Amino acid sequence: MKRSYLLFLILLSFVLAGCNSSNEDDIRAWMIQERNQTKPHVAPISAPKQFLPEPYTNASAIEPFSNLKLTQALKHDSSQVASNGALVAPELARRKEALESFPLDSMALVGSILKGNQPVALVSVDRLLYQVKIGNYLGLNYGRVTKINETEVTLREIVQDAVGEWIERVATLQLQEKSK
Repeated sequence: MKRSYLLFLILLSFVLAGCNSSNEDDIRAWMIQERNQTKPHVAPISAPKQFLPEPYTNASAIEPFSNLKLTQALKHDSSQVASNGALVAPELARRKEALESFPLDSMALVGSILKGNQPVALVSVDRLLYQVKIGNYLGLNYGRVTKINETEVTLREIVQDAVGEWIERVATLQLQEKSK
């Protein structure tokens, strides 16, 4: 036991002798030398752009914050609302039909029949079959059926364009043939 303790002390002294401060001094001297030799490279700042003032040449035009400009804009907006409202107002006043709660891409035209010389389209939605006549409504965009033939149903939809104005567009529902 004494021998192992003595051996442990000898090893400990060798380890402590290896941590001599002379090595630290060499490393510190090298770090200081490297720090002094290294010069940071900073790119020069470019000169600021010269500001050239432009004269205001639209003094004779309508001032953008004048009451005249505001009344012209309000008249233009009210005329657009009146024309757009004529398209949408009748659609908002009527009662919605069952197929107006489904988007057109979830519907499939699976066939058409004649009922009393009137064409009737057979539309499948959520595994249910609906009969659609001219004048019925389909889809989320106030789509009214205008034409039915053997291969497609034509609709007139009322949608908003990129500016926010209500416009009419034509949409079709094509016959979906079952693939094997």
